Amino acid sequence: MPHLPESVDPAWLTPGAFRPIGSRRTLIRGGEGPAVDSVHEEVAQACARFGGHVERDASSGPYDLLLDLTGDDGSEGFTFAREDGRTTVTASGRPGLLYGLFHVVRLGEDAFRGEPRRETHRPALGLRMLDHWDNVSVHPVMGQVERGYAGGSLFWEDGRARGDLERVMAYGRLLASCGINAVAVNNVNVHRAEARLLTERIGEVAAIAGALRAYGIRTHLSVSFAAPVVLGGLATADPLDEGVRTWWAEATARVYEAIPDFGGYVVKADSEGQPGPFAYGRSHAEGANMLAAALEPYGGTVHWRAFVYDHRQDWRDRTTDRARAAYDHFVPLDGEFASNAVLQVKHGPMDFQVREPVSPLIGAMPGTRLAVELQATQEYTGQQRHVCWLGPMWSEVLRFRPDGTPVAELADALVAVSNVGDDPFWTGHPLAQANLYTFGRLAWRPDADPLEILDEWIRLTFGTEPAAGVRAVMEGSWRTYERYTAPLGVGFMVQPGHHYGPSVDGYEYSPWGTYHFADRDGIGVDRSAATGTGYAAQYAKPWAEVYESPETCPDELLLFFHHVPYGHVLHSGETVIQHIYDTHFKGVEEVEAARRVWASLVEVVDAERHSRVTERFEEQLRCAREWRDQINSYFFRKSGVPDAHGRRIH
Repeated sequence: MPHLPESVDPAWLTPGAFRPIGSRRTLIRGGEGPAVDSVHEEVAQACARFGGHVERDASSGPYDLLLDLTGDDGSEGFTFAREDGRTTVTASGRPGLLYGLFHVVRLGEDAFRGEPRRETHRPALGLRMLDHWDNVSVHPVMGQVERGYAGGSLFWEDGRARGDLERVMAYGRLLASCGINAVAVNNVNVHRAEARLLTERIGEVAAIAGALRAYGIRTHLSVSFAAPVVLGGLATADPLDEGVRTWWAEATARVYEAIPDFGGYVVKADSEGQPGPFAYGRSHAEGANMLAAALEPYGGTVHWRAFVYDHRQDWRDRTTDRARAAYDHFVPLDGEFASNAVLQVKHGPMDFQVREPVSPLIGAMPGTRLAVELQATQEYTGQQRHVCWLGPMWSEVLRFRPDGTPVAELADALVAVSNVGDDPFWTGHPLAQANLYTFGRLAWRPDADPLEILDEWIRLTFGTEPAAGVRAVMEGSWRTYERYTAPLGVGFMVQPGHHYGPSVDGYEYSPWGTYHFADRDGIGVDRSAATGTGYAAQYAKPWAEVYESPETCPDELLLFFHHVPYGHVLHSGETVIQHIYDTHFKGVEEVEAARRVWASLVEVVDAERHSRVTERFEEQLRCAREWRDQINSYFFRKSGVPDAHGRRIH
């Protein structure tokens, strides 16, 4: 178990969380290897702190907790039992024993009392991964971490891997404790320095993989599709060229020599300027399958991102719709991808907005393995300067039934863009740790109640005394953020480039395809089949029919699917324009109320954490007021309709 400096926050793995284990007698039985060693170290350190005792492979002796490894099949499940006054965790794979230990930590004293019971726990999704958009060298525009809001990279500094890997191991510990089992360690936008991690710099990746391995985390690498040209000196990266295929096979063999348990590649191709198979007249399936073939002998997987669209769109052309792009590109390829190629699909059709419909691509490719991609880093949800707990959003996505089956059951993997950096609090905003924790727990069990997960995180992180206040601050924070930003699913309205703060027309005349089309009469994008771009028809029934008409479309998505007059009456009974006014005033009021609640916790939350959150609340309130005033003023000036309640609009 790593020893972190006192200046680094232990997050939800506080020493107190281990008191119930550390004050008792534990027997660890069976097995060797890094994961089992980590289990032993966790218990031993807890016992050293709280006066308990741990034995490993002892033949007899009284004990309160048995951690029993009965096999070595690599499985992640475990059985928890409370019988005859003793608590037992049984697993047939080393990862399962590790996850079972952290289950006991989460239960606390409840793990050692109560009526006899027996429960079997298995992850619903086999791969639960974080993608780090970390750059080896600092990018002149995007910095060390692209869309990173928590300082620099955990892995890279000054153009090379960090020498001290204690914090990387501590990070792996945090991830394992909430159920995450894989990490991609570099940016999907692969620049020249990152490209070389595949070849002469693979030793740096191997060192990181070694630190993460102790907690069962498999390492993945983002690679450039053009690597044979950039690194190998070939004249082409054509996926059907035998020389190219040989180059990838040999490069991949060297990767597995360095990292035998390497997970595979993540690829962003033919997207936002990244190279891909289109340059050679080849399909995405042909590109992905080339890499899948190189990985197949070793059990590796290629994650091929479906974020492919025209980012040089003419804003005058209303027939081109960025939302359609992933479906149009990939559905015709269903059934053509190799069995170890996973199509990684953003949960919505645009770009991680505060409100989007679930992507119609999910559920439309039954012959293709899919990973659903979420964004824990808060690019469009406050950039970890605003409290915005995303558990309810993610739960809605995972429970959505595109054609009768929940999204979580249609996916082979769940992936999130990481929100972690080298900040002492890991996530910049201490309360943003809840998004990391919630992602892991939902990836393990997608049908879990997100509020129960939030309560779990709060109890582990803060203890019981401030729990009610912290919950009050966080539980509705996503909808609060939605209220004071872009209304009714219209999306964006952010400052171009860095995407923080309001700019209603910031992208309205840009090539990025992110428009709201507000005029004097109304607002919204017509994506109906009858009169618009046809995007609504990409959904299976009944959703295609629901989204097709403004009369049946859910209020929260109305402006994503329809251009409507400001006087259009929502299902709530309000007009669109009055809804815009009311929600933006209410959103600011809710931030003010949350700030007061947080201030009241000053005596029951540690000083450094309380001070950091207080500082962030000042910025959130300033920004929320700016959103309110710019949005309301813009639409008052467009529509000429005054606020029904006579509030000041500039």
